[in-house]
Amino acid sequence: MKEKITIQEIAKLSGVSVSTVSRVLNNSPSVSKEKRKRIQDVIDKHQYTPSVFARGMIHRQTKNIGVILPDISNPYFVSLVAEIQKCALEQFYSTIVFNTLLAGPESDKTKHHLTEEDYLRIVLEKQVDGVLVLGGEIDKEVLSESYVTALNQLHKQVPVLVIGSKREELDCLFVERDLKKGVTTLVTHLTALGHRDIGFIGGEQGVKITTSRVDAFRSALSNFSHPVRNEWIELTDYYVPAGYEALMRLVERSPEDLPTALVAINDSVAIGAIRAMKDKGIRCPEDIAIVSCDQFLNSDFQIPRLTTIDQHNEYLGKIAVLQLITAMNGEYEPTVIKHQPELIVRESCGATK
Repeated sequence: MKEKITIQEIAKLSGVSVSTVSRVLNNSPSVSKEKRKRIQDVIDKHQYTPSVFARGMIHRQTKNIGVILPDISNPYFVSLVAEIQKCALEQFYSTIVFNTLLAGPESDKTKHHLTEEDYLRIVLEKQVDGVLVLGGEIDKEVLSESYVTALNQLHKQVPVLVIGSKREELDCLFVERDLKKGVTTLVTHLTALGHRDIGFIGGEQGVKITTSRVDAFRSALSNFSHPVRNEWIELTDYYVPAGYEALMRLVERSPEDLPTALVAINDSVAIGAIRAMKDKGIRCPEDIAIVSCDQFLNSDFQIPRLTTIDQHNEYLGKIAVLQLITAMNGEYEPTVIKHQPELIVRESCGATK
């Protein structure tokens, strides 16, 4: 019985190096189509199936990716992690999720003895080949020196990729979301529906996603010559109770002077605001229309169905995993991610398709 073909034999039959065969087995995009086809033909002919364990031993890889995030209950992270795990498995990698519990509507940081810097050190103890960082400390406008030092030290040992805005003080890799385009699209949509008095709710001061979206909101209003009313911008948080609280504050401050439309930072905040409207006898969308910057699961089953922006997190998750794996193979090259947020028109804005 003929022995199973080896990766060295595949390289010889294909006329390429062992490392090139390895890149094809790891789905690296840096191999030409001609070479990839030649190698794949040999693999198919000899019915070669790579051993995940053996590949890990040869390259001193554990086939594990660490994922650090601040709140696994947040719908944004739920959808993102699901796609990351799916894509990682397709590339024969497992994921180890580190939920720092340092964010959330019920979070109490005084109960936690571990900082995010602690988690950056702990992740290496779990023997990972690379790390994805999703939100948390990295999203703050100002980063602590200890966090910058810890993240840069981790990146020296294994590749670290952040889904977030590029930071010059950090050496790690980044996949950036377009944080502004969706807001501009929403303000344009509301303007087309006849709204001029528009407010913004949700988000948190000192966090990049909030700052970027509020800046884009103010800029869009100015471009349409709409009034920019600071009292109609209520920054609270990213969760359902925060939306409820923001709407209540607007009503309590000036019940006779309310915006006719609101931009919520995400679907959770929009849902909370709609509940508060109901409690205050305000109709949505007849009295106040509402739209959201970030679509979450089941937004089309709310009452009313939410007009929102699909940020295509599934695409971001896939790109992040593939970029990280490429870096783990020592071949990372900076890539411009073409990210196109998509407007989903439903009932909460008062428009129909």
